[in-house]
Amino acid sequence: MALRPRFATLAVNTKVNAQGVLLNAGYLDIYDGTQPATANTAITTQVRLARLTFGSPAFASAVAGVAAANPITSDVTASATGTASWFRAVQADGVTVVYDGSVDTADANLNLTSVAIAGGASVAVTSFTMTEL
Repeated sequence: MALRPRFATLAVNTKVNAQGVLLNAGYLDIYDGTQPATANTAITTQVRLARLTFGSPAFASAVAGVAAANPITSDVTASATGTASWFRAVQADGVTVVYDGSVDTADANLNLTSVAIAGGASVAVTSFTMTEL
């Protein structure tokens, strides 16, 4: 028989809320290059283009498995020039990884107005949600 787990809304929201707590005062790092195979895979040749800071608390309480980020530090100056292709969300220590996701202008985990980032230019994320799939 096939496995078909179905989680109650309470369980899904609890998971999303716990992940959100891990990101309190953490960072949203935007990178160029190929997204690693897993969030546990070390970064190699990818270049961090910008680092934005999550609030504390980082997210509002989840509803139906979706949590909206509280304001993320905006108008951050990009540290390098490149094409944004993925992000890594890390804890406040700046290194402990919570999760990775894709970056593009549409249909990505993080949609930006433009994926072309110029060193020294302003980078802002005006809204961000974390969703349990």
